[in-house]
Amino acid sequence: MKPYQKPYLSVAQQINKLQGRGLFIDDLAKAEGHLSKIGYYRLSGYWHPMRESRIVHDASGTRRVEICDTFRPGAQFSHVVDLYVFDKKLRLVMLDALERIEIALRADIALLLGKRSPWAHREAKFLHGQFSKPRAGKPSKLDDFNSRADQRELNAKDDFAVHYRRKYSDPMPIWIAVELWEFGTLSHFVSGMRVQDQDTIAARYGITRDTLRSWVWTLSFVRNICAHHGRLWNRAMVAQPIDPKGTNIPLLDHLAGQGSALERFYGAAAITRYFQIQINPNSTWGERFLKIFETFPNAPGISLRNAGFPENWRTLPIWAT
Repeated sequence: MKPYQKPYLSVAQQINKLQGRGLFIDDLAKAEGHLSKIGYYRLSGYWHPMRESRIVHDASGTRRVEICDTFRPGAQFSHVVDLYVFDKKLRLVMLDALERIEIALRADIALLLGKRSPWAHREAKFLHGQFSKPRAGKPSKLDDFNSRADQRELNAKDDFAVHYRRKYSDPMPIWIAVELWEFGTLSHFVSGMRVQDQDTIAARYGITRDTLRSWVWTLSFVRNICAHHGRLWNRAMVAQPIDPKGTNIPLLDHLAGQGSALERFYGAAAITRYFQIQINPNSTWGERFLKIFETFPNAPGISLRNAGFPENWRTLPIWAT
């Protein structure tokens, strides 16, 4: 590691730097506006694939790709902005789908556990043993979950939450509490449910419990990227979804054994589409998703392969359904 020594650059200096590295800027005033309102560092994630690369070998002879400072021939600042705008549209359409999936899963959990007890989500006897098992030096996952739930219910500003606090002394029953759950909370709780309950919910979507846990975790990761305005289109999936290989999900057969698709955004997009079809087969979300890709920029170094999309993906049954 070394100290950070890069100097501050004004917007004019940023433009000079980009031009000096070979990025064509046809409208300096527009470029200045974008750099001022979006920021050099945020935009750098979008021009990164447009930079030149070369093969180098380290001291041990290991071959690797090194990204150069210079841009590929034909790269333009307008391409960067177009990709940035495309990614923003992509995040918005994904958030729309993820909201529908999140709400459906909340309802699934509330209906399944609520019939056992209004507070089944807080009681160890209704949950997986590992979820309530004490952990060395820290509370059990259930204790931690309940503590966070208490804070959510105490601090929520929603009208229904304020009304509930004024009228009742008990914690919120599950059919109300789930309205305060974020996708991350949902993902965490699904893993803490009893195996048979995981099976019940997974069966509603035609998948196994292991697949349910994995895919909900992946979608939670994607939702966080979208909600925090992160770059999405070619993002590596830290929460990589489980491979559907060996499962009976014909719509996702094309993902089986395709590590590159699962490691990148495409896998999450296909899973999102699958859930959408299970929840509402008449949804127009798939059409809106496809429409956005009509604006994907044609620029040096930019390809949907960077995001794990297979060739002719638009013609696959999951997108043609």
